[in-house]
Amino acid sequence: MNIEIHVDDQAEELSVSITCRRLTPDVEKILAALRMMNHQLTAKKDDEIYFLDIAQIVYIESVDRKCFLYTLDEIYESDLRLYELEQQLEEYGFFRVSKSFLIHLQSIQTLKADINRRIRITMSGGEEIIASRQYAEKLKKRLGVR
Repeated sequence: MNIEIHVDDQAEELSVSITCRRLTPDVEKILAALRMMNHQLTAKKDDEIYFLDIAQIVYIESVDRKCFLYTLDEIYESDLRLYELEQQLEEYGFFRVSKSFLIHLQSIQTLKADINRRIRITMSGGEEIIASRQYAEKLKKRLGVR
């Protein structure tokens, strides 16, 4: 990978250009990281509203029609439904792995084959999440693994 930085005093805003032969998982990770800059979600904790950087979110879980956003050290509640979060966050590297979980692909530490073609995912922070059969193949394809 070749990285070039051009400083231009006349530039009004940051501009990033990526040149590649094809869109690979590595390029998608770079794009997701760039898109996440300055992007936030609102969430609640203890009757206070927080503005969370999308990059901080490790995974999202839906329980009893409520969505919880997990960071490395805190849990927040979102007013949005899981499908709404999925639509908003897909372009930022989030992926649905079951009916009740969205994971941040950049927070994956390990993948392990599990029974019945499921995948056991270890996230940053050590939390284990199971990708159901319905989503396991799509996840492997998205990550470019077999």
